[in-house]
Amino acid sequence: MRRAVVALPALVAVLWGAVPVSAVSAAPGTGWEPAPATPWDVPAGARCDFPVHGEPVVDEVVRRVLAVRPDGSPQRVVYKGDLVVRVTNTDSGASHDADASGTAVVDYRADGSQTWRVRGPVLVGVAENGGNLPRGLYLVDGVYTLDIDSTGYKTVTMAHGTLDELCSHID
Repeated sequence: MRRAVVALPALVAVLWGAVPVSAVSAAPGTGWEPAPATPWDVPAGARCDFPVHGEPVVDEVVRRVLAVRPDGSPQRVVYKGDLVVRVTNTDSGASHDADASGTAVVDYRADGSQTWRVRGPVLVGVAENGGNLPRGLYLVDGVYTLDIDSTGYKTVTMAHGTLDELCSHID
Protein backbone atom coordinates (compact mmCIF):
# COMPACT_ATOMS: atom_id res chain seq x y z
CA MET A 1 0.00 0.00 0.00
CA ARG A 2 1.00 3.61 -0.40
CA ARG A 3 1.73 5.82 2.59
CA ALA A 4 -1.14 7.77 4.21
CA VAL A 5 -1.66 11.38 5.08
CA VAL A 6 -5.12 11.54 6.54
CA ALA A 7 -4.95 11.46 10.31
CA LEU A 8 -7.53 12.70 12.81
CA PRO A 9 -6.79 16.41 12.44
CA ALA A 10 -6.08 16.07 8.76
CA LEU A 11 -9.20 14.03 7.99
CA VAL A 12 -11.36 16.51 9.83
CA ALA A 13 -9.71 19.35 7.92
CA VAL A 14 -10.35 17.72 4.59
CA LEU A 15 -13.96 16.78 5.28
CA TRP A 16 -15.14 19.73 7.34
CA GLY A 17 -12.75 22.65 6.93
CA ALA A 18 -9.58 24.09 8.36
CA VAL A 19 -8.39 22.77 11.73
CA PRO A 20 -7.14 25.13 14.42
CA VAL A 21 -3.39 24.93 14.86
CA SER A 22 -3.95 23.99 18.50
CA ALA A 23 -5.67 20.77 17.38
CA VAL A 24 -2.29 19.32 16.40
CA SER A 25 0.44 19.48 19.00
CA ALA A 26 3.87 17.96 19.48
CA ALA A 27 7.47 19.06 19.73
CA PRO A 28 9.61 18.93 16.60
CA GLY A 29 12.20 16.22 16.29
CA THR A 30 10.51 13.87 18.77
CA GLY A 31 10.04 11.20 16.10
CA TRP A 32 6.98 9.57 14.66
CA GLU A 33 3.80 9.27 16.73
CA PRO A 34 0.41 7.69 15.99
CA ALA A 35 -2.15 10.00 14.40
CA PRO A 36 -5.33 7.91 14.36
CA ALA A 37 -8.38 8.87 12.33
CA THR A 38 -11.84 8.74 13.86
CA PRO A 39 -15.20 7.86 12.30
CA TRP A 40 -17.14 10.78 10.81
CA ASP A 41 -20.61 11.54 9.51
CA VAL A 42 -21.93 14.15 7.11
CA PRO A 43 -25.64 14.80 6.54
CA ALA A 44 -27.44 14.48 3.21
CA GLY A 45 -26.55 17.37 0.93
CA ALA A 46 -23.30 18.25 2.71
CA ARG A 47 -21.06 16.21 0.37
CA CYS A 48 -23.38 13.71 -1.35
CA ASP A 49 -27.15 13.77 -1.90
CA PHE A 50 -27.46 11.23 0.93
CA PRO A 51 -25.95 10.95 4.43
CA VAL A 52 -22.44 9.48 4.53
CA HIS A 53 -20.49 7.71 7.26
CA GLY A 54 -16.73 7.23 7.07
CA GLU A 55 -14.77 4.84 9.24
CA PRO A 56 -11.15 3.75 9.05
CA VAL A 57 -10.80 -0.01 8.47
CA VAL A 58 -6.99 0.15 8.21
CA ASP A 59 -5.24 2.95 10.10
CA GLU A 60 -1.48 2.93 10.53
CA VAL A 61 -1.05 6.69 10.14
CA VAL A 62 1.80 8.41 11.95
CA ARG A 63 2.94 12.01 12.01
CA ARG A 64 6.10 13.91 12.74
CA VAL A 65 6.21 17.57 13.67
CA LEU A 66 8.90 19.29 11.63
CA ALA A 67 8.50 22.87 12.90
CA VAL A 68 6.69 24.69 15.70
CA ARG A 69 5.85 28.31 16.38
CA PRO A 70 7.26 30.19 19.39
CA ASP A 71 4.07 29.32 21.32
CA GLY A 72 4.74 25.59 20.76
CA SER A 73 1.93 25.00 18.26
CA PRO A 74 2.87 22.99 15.17
CA GLN A 75 3.67 24.85 12.01
CA ARG A 76 4.72 21.99 9.70
CA VAL A 77 3.75 18.33 10.11
CA VAL A 78 4.35 15.31 7.87
CA TYR A 79 1.82 12.45 7.77
CA LYS A 80 2.34 8.93 6.40
CA GLY A 81 1.03 5.41 6.86
CA ASP A 82 -1.59 3.08 5.46
CA LEU A 83 -5.19 4.30 5.66
CA VAL A 84 -8.31 2.75 4.18
CA VAL A 85 -11.63 4.43 4.95
CA ARG A 86 -14.96 2.67 4.44
CA VAL A 87 -17.36 5.28 3.05
CA THR A 88 -21.02 4.27 3.52
CA ASN A 89 -24.31 5.65 2.23
CA THR A 90 -26.25 5.37 5.50
CA ASP A 91 -29.61 5.42 3.67
CA SER A 92 -28.90 2.42 1.42
CA GLY A 93 -26.03 0.70 3.23
CA ALA A 94 -23.87 0.74 0.06
CA SER A 95 -20.19 1.17 0.89
CA HIS A 96 -16.83 1.65 -0.78
CA ASP A 97 -13.37 1.19 0.73
CA ALA A 98 -11.22 4.17 -0.23
CA ASP A 99 -7.43 3.78 0.01
CA ALA A 100 -6.29 7.19 1.26
CA SER A 101 -2.69 6.08 1.75
CA GLY A 102 -0.88 9.19 0.51
CA THR A 103 1.94 11.20 2.07
CA ALA A 104 1.71 14.91 2.87
CA VAL A 105 3.56 17.76 4.45
CA VAL A 106 1.01 20.14 5.97
CA ASP A 107 1.74 23.75 6.86
CA TYR A 108 -0.64 25.08 9.53
CA ARG A 109 -0.87 28.88 9.61
CA ALA A 110 -1.86 31.00 12.60
CA ASP A 111 -5.04 32.20 10.82
CA GLY A 112 -6.30 28.60 10.58
CA SER A 113 -5.45 28.16 6.91
CA GLN A 114 -3.41 25.18 5.68
CA THR A 115 -1.33 24.12 2.71
CA TRP A 116 -0.90 20.43 1.95
CA ARG A 117 1.83 19.19 -0.38
CA VAL A 118 0.67 15.70 -1.28
CA ARG A 119 1.85 12.62 -3.14
CA GLY A 120 -0.73 9.88 -3.38
CA PRO A 121 -4.41 9.57 -2.50
CA VAL A 122 -6.21 11.65 0.11
CA LEU A 123 -9.94 12.03 0.87
CA VAL A 124 -11.19 15.53 0.19
CA GLY A 125 -14.74 16.61 1.04
CA VAL A 126 -16.06 19.76 -0.59
CA ALA A 127 -19.19 21.63 0.46
CA GLU A 128 -21.41 23.53 -1.98
CA ASN A 129 -19.37 26.58 -3.09
CA GLY A 130 -16.64 25.36 -0.73
CA GLY A 131 -13.83 24.86 -3.20
CA ASN A 132 -12.65 24.74 -6.78
CA LEU A 133 -14.25 21.27 -7.09
CA PRO A 134 -18.02 20.77 -7.11
CA ARG A 135 -19.73 19.62 -3.92
CA GLY A 136 -18.70 16.04 -3.29
CA LEU A 137 -16.40 13.56 -1.63
CA TYR A 138 -13.25 12.84 -3.63
CA LEU A 139 -10.26 10.56 -3.57
CA VAL A 140 -7.59 12.86 -5.01
CA ASP A 141 -4.52 10.92 -6.16
CA GLY A 142 -1.23 12.05 -7.66
CA VAL A 143 1.07 14.97 -6.98
CA TYR A 144 -0.79 18.11 -5.97
CA THR A 145 -1.35 20.83 -3.43
CA LEU A 146 -4.45 21.36 -1.34
CA ASP A 147 -4.91 24.86 0.03
CA ILE A 148 -7.56 25.37 2.71
CA ASP A 149 -8.15 29.03 3.50
CA SER A 150 -9.21 30.33 6.90
CA THR A 151 -12.90 30.01 5.90
CA GLY A 152 -12.48 26.35 4.88
CA TYR A 153 -12.52 26.98 1.10
CA LYS A 154 -10.45 24.23 -0.58
CA THR A 155 -8.36 24.65 -3.71
CA VAL A 156 -6.86 21.53 -5.30
CA THR A 157 -4.02 22.25 -7.74
CA MET A 158 -2.92 19.15 -9.63
CA ALA A 159 0.61 18.76 -10.97
CA HIS A 160 -0.35 15.26 -12.12
CA GLY A 161 -3.12 12.99 -10.96
CA THR A 162 -6.73 11.92 -10.88
CA LEU A 163 -10.00 12.65 -9.08
CA ASP A 164 -12.41 9.89 -8.11
CA GLU A 165 -15.80 11.20 -6.98
CA LEU A 166 -16.87 8.74 -4.26
CA CYS A 167 -20.58 9.63 -3.97
CA SER A 168 -21.17 7.86 -7.29
CA HIS A 169 -19.63 4.65 -5.89
CA ILE A 170 -22.21 4.42 -3.08
CA ASP A 171 -25.29 6.03 -4.67
